[in-house]
Amino acid sequence: MPSLSPASVVTALRAAGCVFAEDEARLILSTARTPDELAAMVDRRVAGLPLEHVVGWAEFSGLRITVEPGVFVPRRRTEFLVEQALAHAPDASVVVDLCCGTGAVGAALAAALGRVELHAADIDPAAVRCARRNIAPYGGQVHAGDLFTALPDALRGRVDILAANVPYVPTDEVGLLPAEARDHEPLVALDGGTDGLAILREVATGAPDWLAPGGCLLVETSERQLPSAVEAFMGAGLETRSAYSEELYANVVIGVGVAGVDGL
Repeated sequence: MPSLSPASVVTALRAAGCVFAEDEARLILSTARTPDELAAMVDRRVAGLPLEHVVGWAEFSGLRITVEPGVFVPRRRTEFLVEQALAHAPDASVVVDLCCGTGAVGAALAAALGRVELHAADIDPAAVRCARRNIAPYGGQVHAGDLFTALPDALRGRVDILAANVPYVPTDEVGLLPAEARDHEPLVALDGGTDGLAILREVATGAPDWLAPGGCLLVETSERQLPSAVEAFMGAGLETRSAYSEELYANVVIGVGVAGVDGL
């Protein structure tokens, strides 16, 4: 099969509605190893597969994160959650990436912090397999299961950073998502229940048992949901604040564990 020219790749992507056709073409052309692989990649992208699933990776916090088919693609805006975690706990030694997906958040935190005890967990078996590839270089462990039930009991009261990129799309709005997410990412990573905050509330309620004194829980949410998310954190007894990135259009809620009487 004759190789596709760069111009023809751009033309095919643009015709399929890819807004950044030139950038995507460069990425696909640099990734494909053979003309046949290039043609297959272009076909998959034109058919609507997320670019990260097509090329097999995504850039996140300066890292190349492996992204396998059917796994939630890490969003650039979630880099703000990583930044906030590092700002609050620059000397963290125990890190948990809950609802980890690819494990991008855990990998980024470990890469920045250096020597840490890293754990990640997800309920989706495909995500667990993918995360194991991404956090293996940092000596991390990935656990399969539903939220905190997946974690080893030995972590209770020891976690310095608990990052939980929970699903927060309201159930009746999942159908309004772009087809790339709606058709190619797992529903469990998108659907946050009736108001989008069901999983967030569950994580906020459980977090105090796992956080070390002064440890922090960080969750991403939407601007519309922010007041309710803050209320959920405060209701769980966490010292709560929020942060906003205009550049990334990202909202993060940060809750800090309060030391018990013995720890004061």
